[in-house]
Amino acid sequence: MDDTMRMVISEKEIKDRVEALGAEITELYRGKTLTVVCVLKGAFLFFADLVRNIDLDQELEFIRLASYGFGTESGELVFSKDLETTIQGKDVLIVEDIVDSGRSMDFLKRTFAERKPRSLRIASLVDKHERREVDLEVDFVGFRLDNGFIVGYGMDYAERYRQLGGVYVIED
Repeated sequence: MDDTMRMVISEKEIKDRVEALGAEITELYRGKTLTVVCVLKGAFLFFADLVRNIDLDQELEFIRLASYGFGTESGELVFSKDLETTIQGKDVLIVEDIVDSGRSMDFLKRTFAERKPRSLRIASLVDKHERREVDLEVDFVGFRLDNGFIVGYGMDYAERYRQLGGVYVIED
């Protein structure tokens, strides 16, 4: 690792919190089939651990978003991989690694709402309000962080550090 990093969430803290979130989600949707949607790439580890802690019948789906813009400016969001099945009339849980500006989740909520699910909620490992641009609430929050560029547990910096078991802040 070339970057200077400081752990902000340990593997044990993540494991305990994911178990608690799984129990909370199980209780809310008891008796129902839940369609759980993983936002690739960053949410894949959180998603895998979370679905194993949800004691319900589940349908698993995967999506990937791309932003088309200039330079570092975020442009229009589009699906580079969309759902493979319909969500109409289903209980849908979007699983994301981090909600920061909120733009991606706002886009997904609006787009998925047009597809008429019975319910639509968001679970995010990290809810970070430092750069929030839209009014968006996360229904199931693993951890709230104020600031810092974080990596690990699926989250990356230039495709590096996803494999780390904890969450780290890259220090300047």
